[in-house]
Order: sequence, then C-alpha cells, then structure tokens
Amino acid sequence: MTSERSVEIRVSEIFGPTIQGEGVLIGLPTVFVRTGGCDYRCSWCDSMHAVDSRYRDEWQAMSTEDVWREVTRLSDGKPLMVSLSGGNPAIQPLGGLIDRGHRHGYRFALETQGSVARDWFADLDVLVLSPKPPSSSMETDWQAFDVCLRMSGGRPQTVLKIVVFDEADYAYAKAAAARYPQLPVYLQPGNHTPPPADDDNAAIDIDGIMERTLWLVAKVTEDRWFEARVLPQLHVLLWGNKRGV
Repeated sequence: MTSERSVEIRVSEIFGPTIQGEGVLIGLPTVFVRTGGCDYRCSWCDSMHAVDSRYRDEWQAMSTEDVWREVTRLSDGKPLMVSLSGGNPAIQPLGGLIDRGHRHGYRFALETQGSVARDWFADLDVLVLSPKPPSSSMETDWQAFDVCLRMSGGRPQTVLKIVVFDEADYAYAKAAAARYPQLPVYLQPGNHTPPPADDDNAAIDIDGIMERTLWLVAKVTEDRWFEARVLPQLHVLLWGNKRGV
C-alpha cells in the first residue's frame, strides 16, 4: 500500500476558508487546494500560475499528509468542503487525500475539463466537468470526457459548467448539454481580462463581465433554455483576480 508520505502532489497554493465563487457550490465556505500543472493551455486562463511550467518553481511537492495538515490547520479541524482545482487537478494523485478527509467528515469537490480520468472520481462528493469552448482554443476529446463520466460511477453529484464568451461558445454549451441531458448545466460568463499570472492586482473589466452576463441571461431566456443556470464568478466580482481568495 502506498504511504501517504511517499505520494507527491504538486501544489500551487492552499488557501481559505473563503466562499466558493462559482458553479453549483457558489457561496459555500471552502478550503481550496490548487494543484500545479495542466494538460490544457486555454487562451483566457485566469490561473496561469497553476498551469504554465515556467511557474513550476513556485509549486511545492507535498505529501498527502502535508496537504491534509494544511487543510485542517486552515479549517481549525472543522469539516467543510475542500475544492480541488488547478490547473487540472485530475493529473495529481489525490485519492489518498479524499479518503483521509472523508474519514474526518470533510467533503471534496473537483473541477476538471474532462480530459484525464481517474478511478478516485467515484470517491468525490461533487464532480464539476468543465469542457472548454471554442474561445479557449482547445479541442474537446469527447471520448475522454465520457471515460471521466464512467469513472465517476454515478456516485458524486456531477454537473456541467461551461464558460461562455460569445455565440460560438453558447452554441457549444447547448450542444454539450444536449449530449449529456442527465447533467445539470451551469453557464459562466467569461472573465474578459485575465491578468498575467504574476500580476493578481491587474484591473478587471467588471462592466464587460456584467454586459456578458446580461447577454447570456437574455440568450437562455429567449431560447427557453430553462434548464441552464447562469452564474457569474462571484469571487471575481468581489476581489478581482487576486490569488488566495
């Protein structure tokens, strides 16, 4: 059996508790474990410090025990939701952390684009599958996405979350929702001005984000797409693109 000390998880940052800023768990007090590394390079990524290998010197190689110790320190040992994000957290060995946390009453949510499947998806409490639309400049491998769904075994609460910047993204979101009608769908207006990874104080275009939100609300209403939920990134509206909030 693999020791919790022998497993190395590449960690960009661990922070909180703060509120979850987006998607199905919006507003929920959460500790975030943001891993380092990603198999995608989305054109509008707002967390390049956890994606691009040029920042790998900032990532820590932490054991499961070390990560767990920091989560419990931040939460004062009181069980809450732990968000596993990135980058793409699916490329990291997080199964042991999930098992450890569950034994102490913690819950775990993970967000991934659905490009890498792991057997421990079935142990999650919430799985957010966020395939990337055309504006990301990435191509979706739907076969890999289907494997991720199968690996979840139908056990965690599973939802679709899709970022929408324009008409092409909106059409992509509708097609994805039609492909997986069993999954609740959350639409997230795109963050218009992702800052450089080393500048979390860069101004964001709040007016642009709100304009996109209003456009998206009008689209789903006019299309009678009543199953879709439109939610902004609450943390961006509150704190911009600052890290650690």
